[in-house]
Amino acid sequence: MKALTNVLSSNVLNECFAVYAECFGNLGGPGGFVKRSCRDTIAAMTPPEPAETRTTGRSTQTATLAEIAREAGVSAPTVSKVLNGRADVAPATRARVEELLRAHGYRRRRAEASRSPLIDLVFHELESAWAMEVIRGVENVARDAGLSVVLSESAGRLTPGRTWADQVAARRPHGVILVLSGLDESQRALLTSRSIPFVVMDPAGDPGADVPSIGATNWQGGLAATRHLVDLGHTRIGAISGPSRMMCSRARVDGYRAALETAGLPVDPALIKNGDFHHEAGYRQGLELLRHPDRPTAVFAGNDLQALGLYEAARELGLRIPEDLSVVGFDDLPVAPWVGPPLTTVRQPLTEMAEAAAKLVLDLAREEGSPAATRVELATSLVVRSSTAGPPLAGS
Repeated sequence: MKALTNVLSSNVLNECFAVYAECFGNLGGPGGFVKRSCRDTIAAMTPPEPAETRTTGRSTQTATLAEIAREAGVSAPTVSKVLNGRADVAPATRARVEELLRAHGYRRRRAEASRSPLIDLVFHELESAWAMEVIRGVENVARDAGLSVVLSESAGRLTPGRTWADQVAARRPHGVILVLSGLDESQRALLTSRSIPFVVMDPAGDPGADVPSIGATNWQGGLAATRHLVDLGHTRIGAISGPSRMMCSRARVDGYRAALETAGLPVDPALIKNGDFHHEAGYRQGLELLRHPDRPTAVFAGNDLQALGLYEAARELGLRIPEDLSVVGFDDLPVAPWVGPPLTTVRQPLTEMAEAAAKLVLDLAREEGSPAATRVELATSLVVRSSTAGPPLAGS
């Protein structure tokens, strides 16, 4: 028995008790012999040790599962269920226990947390060829690591719901990748307490200094797209942005503005339209731009899908591309070289970004400590095809 005491920490013993008491604690009714004797035996075997240690500015605070259970007014098995992501805990109880776990800085040791062979991939929305490129990149890395990918969609919300976080905690994947999404504070705390690492790809907003993220040089891409049009001789250049709440969208428009200002051209607010990165927005906002009395001779469309919508608007109005209108997209989706005419665009290395995000989250899963936050930006590049040319001659 002494040998066992030397090997097992009180954290492990308490968790063993939790399972044992849950199975057999009903013998003899509440407070029955089995439950009492089990706890007494554990107490006698070893002095209490901390489940985890948190260091503050003045002192080191410790807490065992049993202490957290007493503070929460629940049983040790209930705390164990919360830690293990079990669904059969009342929401109010779970919230109370989670708050105490966070307050005590409790995190399951990585060696104790059995991981399922999964990577969770969460999209802001899936209805896009853009999403397929991301899935392909994550699948490439997951396949090599012998893992499978679980897809989720947050239905247009920038953070997934609480139910999703509970499901992930129960699945215990190797890690979570969030695309154009993020986590609220409680979701981050829940995943952190389960030692489930997460990475944000192309974050919608500022993910925070402590959140690893993978992005692209969106500002540079917007600059390159607009500078290409300026170099061709265009002076009336419009833009269709993505959602203003998305950081990548704002960065692309900022690059567009910077290119115009550098060239000494005015930034006309009437030539900047707000889209949503979908084909329909490109068509709708394209019609508005092209019906303008002093219409632009070139448009930076924000992304490839909006560029395709703009193509449709130009055809409807009898404008030829590139003779009457030059168009530049962003992303370089597989369809870009095959539309008529082939689309000039800014290549965003989506598959490579997804691969980098998957490799980073697996590196974090293998890390024993708490690694420093990582922010990686992959380079964008201009791909010139046939949708851009010099501006039409006056009167043509």
